[in-house]
Amino acid sequence: MGILNLSPADFRIEAGEGEASFPMKRGSFKYKDKILYKESIDNVSDYVHINSEGNRIRISFSFDNPKYNRYWITFPVNVNEHFYGCGETFSEFDLKGQKVRIWVAEHQNSNRISKKIIRQKLLGKSPDRKLSFDKYESYYVQPTFVSSDKYYLHVDGDCYMEFDFTRAGYVTIHMRDNCEIEIGQGESFEEVSTLLSETLGRQGELPDWLYDGVILGIQEGTQVVDRKISEATAMGIPVKGVWCQDWSGCRRTKFGYQVMWNWQLDSELYPDLDKMIPKWKEQGVRFLGYINPFIALEKELYKVASEKGYCVKDKDGNDYLVTITTFPAAMVDFTNPDAYQWYKDLIKTNMIGLGMGGWMADFGEYLPPDCVLFSGEDPKMLHNRWPALWAKMNYEAIRECGVEDEVFFFTRAGYTETIKYSPFMWNGDQHVDWSVDDGLPSVIPATLSLAMSGFGVTHSDIGGYTTIMNMTRGRELLFRWEELNAFSPLMRSHEGNQPSRNVQYDSDEELMKHLARMTEIHVKLKDYLKDCVRENSLKGVPVMRPLFYHYDESKAYREKTEYLLGRDILVAPVLTEGATSRVVYLPNDKWIHMFTGREYNGGSHDIDAPIGMPPVFIRAESKWDIKLED
Repeated sequence: MGILNLSPADFRIEAGEGEASFPMKRGSFKYKDKILYKESIDNVSDYVHINSEGNRIRISFSFDNPKYNRYWITFPVNVNEHFYGCGETFSEFDLKGQKVRIWVAEHQNSNRISKKIIRQKLLGKSPDRKLSFDKYESYYVQPTFVSSDKYYLHVDGDCYMEFDFTRAGYVTIHMRDNCEIEIGQGESFEEVSTLLSETLGRQGELPDWLYDGVILGIQEGTQVVDRKISEATAMGIPVKGVWCQDWSGCRRTKFGYQVMWNWQLDSELYPDLDKMIPKWKEQGVRFLGYINPFIALEKELYKVASEKGYCVKDKDGNDYLVTITTFPAAMVDFTNPDAYQWYKDLIKTNMIGLGMGGWMADFGEYLPPDCVLFSGEDPKMLHNRWPALWAKMNYEAIRECGVEDEVFFFTRAGYTETIKYSPFMWNGDQHVDWSVDDGLPSVIPATLSLAMSGFGVTHSDIGGYTTIMNMTRGRELLFRWEELNAFSPLMRSHEGNQPSRNVQYDSDEELMKHLARMTEIHVKLKDYLKDCVRENSLKGVPVMRPLFYHYDESKAYREKTEYLLGRDILVAPVLTEGATSRVVYLPNDKWIHMFTGREYNGGSHDIDAPIGMPPVFIRAESKWDIKLED
């Protein structure tokens, strides 16, 4: 049975009533749901309506019992299908056999981190061993999946949902509102992506300058930035940007070196920055910053926001204070038009007006389900959509200033409409280690799951971000992460939350030479990458793609440690500490090793991979003549 031939009789529907609570702690949630009653729906044809629109169908449900606030929709699928997407998943790519929660949250919750540390650091468990997927949370969730049978399914709704892929031959969608379902099918995965992007939107093209080199994560003031630009340039590193997240000041906490969330220039830490930004730009180096939806309680902007009533409230009418890592902060209420405009004007005046070439638009996951909003909307229904509102604000600020060809931003949190507004995702706060759940290996499934959810342009922090206890970044990890990001749309480094405990790109000459070489390779891919990004903007075809996207082979549907960069380049990064080779699965085609020039047929091959020479291959029939080595 083809998916577009579903009839009302194919559905099994249960409905009921439940009471849920979502207590939040540092962006992570405890999911409590008491089902008061649950019953099967008879005469399903009376409640299910299917409208055919060419290669799409839309399925709507009409339930008139006001007590129903829980729905379980089950329909048949191919027993051999694989499922991908649902936003961003880090430890799994193929979701077959899994149950996925659709609720935006902080991926790095303390419970998961403590379990990981106990298992890996104290008990000596392998970093290849994953934590349980059933308690998984993610920055970016979306009620969308793509099937190996070349169709997508998207639920048009904002409520809490669960996608259950655990029963072979069936998919069950649990939702807490009467939502519509859209299904579209194509002859190829390119066609499926294009159909999906017609529903969800597409990212635009990116400023030309960001392909020309690396964006260095640098902190601690104007003089430090200027010196490090000079030192990196002298070592042959093509520097095209500096990302200074502490432009608005810093706070030092038990967690580490963190940003002061007061979105105006800290002129003591960054004296004469208004003069240096145009000077650096003349040298070909853009200045990038940081912002998020919170404001620091200690500073001026919070006083303004609080006095004007711009903050999200608690049930007693006070500003709702949310604890993030070690300190509380207030959230601006984006449902208040005046507050929304005020915050957008901060971006336009204090960031774009200062001359920034871009910024990290962080967070978006923390809207409390028990807060009170200016609009009167139920925060449980707005929670998932909150990061899309945040992306929209940043998007509008750039468009209204007319600088979209020069300035961009990147986000980590997302939901359905984020695709319309955010030009770039980054994979969030990976740990500075080799763990499959949170470290370097998690970048690939995270990127590919976003790709199959419709978001096609992503990158990661080079070297990761999170340091906790004795988890620190070593030289080898930084080398391998640079190798991966060289074959992605953007190279951007991060010092991490505890810079002094982690190896940095400029810790010694060898490290700087390696970054210079990887960045030069990235620059040589400029025309190819621009072509891939253009294809994504025109057709919704992701830049980094799973192998099955172009190769219908059983192993390709299970592969999550390799990816295709565009149509022609296959990348198999080294993801294991101490490895100097890795087994690479090449789909049925002729491939040329881009560093050695050796030709390979499809199959599994043990490939030498010393530092500086990751296994990367280009199709022999590619029209692109890319030389990585002079």
